[in-house]
Amino acid sequence: MSETPSPRIVIVGAGPAGIRAAATLVEAGLHPVVIDEGQRAGGQIYRRPPAGFTRTAKQLYGSEAAKADALHALFDWLAKEGRLTHCAASSVIAAQNGRLHVLGEGGVQLVSYDRLILATGASDRVAPVPGWQSAGVYSLGAAQIALKAQGVALGRRIVLIGSGPLLTLVGAQLVKAGADVAAVLDTSPWHQQMRGLWQLAARPLVTLRGLALRARLGGRYHAGVTLERIEADEKGVTAMRWRDAGGREHRTPCDMIGMGWHLRAETHLADLVGCAFTYDEQWRQWLPKTDEMGRAGNGVYLAGDGARLLGADGAEIAGRLAAAACLADLGIPARSTGGDLRKLARLERFARGLACAFPWPAAMARALPDDAVVCRCENVTAGAVRESADFGGGEANRVKSLSRVGMGRCQGRYCQLAAVELVAAQAGCAPGAVGRFRGQAPVRPAPIGAFLRDG
Repeated sequence: MSETPSPRIVIVGAGPAGIRAAATLVEAGLHPVVIDEGQRAGGQIYRRPPAGFTRTAKQLYGSEAAKADALHALFDWLAKEGRLTHCAASSVIAAQNGRLHVLGEGGVQLVSYDRLILATGASDRVAPVPGWQSAGVYSLGAAQIALKAQGVALGRRIVLIGSGPLLTLVGAQLVKAGADVAAVLDTSPWHQQMRGLWQLAARPLVTLRGLALRARLGGRYHAGVTLERIEADEKGVTAMRWRDAGGREHRTPCDMIGMGWHLRAETHLADLVGCAFTYDEQWRQWLPKTDEMGRAGNGVYLAGDGARLLGADGAEIAGRLAAAACLADLGIPARSTGGDLRKLARLERFARGLACAFPWPAAMARALPDDAVVCRCENVTAGAVRESADFGGGEANRVKSLSRVGMGRCQGRYCQLAAVELVAAQAGCAPGAVGRFRGQAPVRPAPIGAFLRDG
């Protein structure tokens, strides 16, 4: 009697969620395939530098060094022992009918799956500021990647703008590395930050570490600022103009600006595989719908920041839960999940506190002058988006078609949230009523030649 073949389970992403999902599946006797864009596992939060890099884990990851080392060692051991298949430096650019189109060094290959766990993480959530299309403007994540992966700062004199824990973390990391950080400008005022304090108490040690990082910034940190514009010449950024909480004008010379307002879930693949979405009023973005274990239907499971923005610890738990749900659906016994579900609920309270304390600057996005660029890829202005909203009836994809906002290389990753705010204001409705840009393949830029080789 022939044995039933093992189900083919593919995990996209090798950050904390993907690693824990893979380990849970291996523990149950399965052999998952893990596809990741990085050369080495770890994700963005625990990104590893190239071989020969001399900075220690403590220098790279601070208080999270032990967690990073443990995850790296676990994944490396599983790969070395042949317990999983690791497709490194590979990007899933499309998904259709149970198959993933994976772009790697050899072009595009098709990878089929019976079950799919998406652990795609998140990227920077940015809000347009007049002048942000200038050379020398980066996301906070880009600044952190350069520091972690190459040990370099992206400018000689740096200004960081935005809000949320990543703003102060990157600022403190740059200062510790010896970079010249001129100012860290937080758009969330002190009174707003205090509103989320009771929920942040769900993780008191993490909250205290965040306060310690802010203290390390000293007089560089300013809360409740109003961002006026980024000045630049033909070579790039020259200064940041802003107003402090008291309304006083400031001009801070710099040659690099890093920007970010917490995170946005990376959901393009979830969209392509048919996941349903719901608009989250507090996070002010569209998030995939799942049950508490991460089930999204049709054999798809979501884990980590690509589903719920709960940070690295939450991602590890969600990875275990998604794998446990997958095992349960396959009729394979898995360990108890009650403890993980309780931990996840506590992390959810903390995350909601962050969203309250460091909100998305919706008013700033809606107040953009008509000549300000909203979509950097296609050079679409706020005025063009407003004009298209008048013709498009306040629907996101009609405005996208008319103005080309969100049609560039990033596929709306950096402009969609602000564009939706503009459309909603113009149409006199809530952002959730505007809808979201439909996902399109390829979800990452890919050379045409790669598709010509795609069978």
